Amino acid sequence: MFDFVVNKRNGIKGLVDSGIETVPDLYILPPEDRLEASKVVSNESIPVIDISNWDDPKVTDSICEAASKWGFFQIINHGVPLQVLNDVREAAHRFYGLPNEERNKYWAGNSPTDTVTLKTSFVPQAENVLEWKDYLSFRFVQGTRNHSPYGLLFA
Repeated sequence: MFDFVVNKRNGIKGLVDSGIETVPDLYILPPEDRLEASKVVSNESIPVIDISNWDDPKVTDSICEAASKWGFFQIINHGVPLQVLNDVREAAHRFYGLPNEERNKYWAGNSPTDTVTLKTSFVPQAENVLEWKDYLSFRFVQGTRNHSPYGLLFA
């Protein structure tokens, strides 16, 4: 399974496309490592952080607190137009809808650019339990104006 997903660069998408019907053990946390339902606080909600006043130190504090306590958060008033968000979502659907051979051109270690890579899990060779995800990693190099690698994906 590991060889198919990681070494042969099929990822989770390739695994799902193969017709697999159950989640392989390699992706299942042992019961002792799972979050206990009794530890879930049901009356709290995901933190929502307003960044319209980015220079306010409270924004930084809120992000740090949410990241450490929750691990994730929602940002509002970020200034990114809804159409841009929708375009990015559509581009992601198009990318993951490509044939495996096309997606694999961007696999880590194989990508035509060092700024865009396709990965699965974070460090699959070092993880005891793999994460059920494939993801694109984008690296922005400050001071460069050449964003053409992104155009390869989001044309």
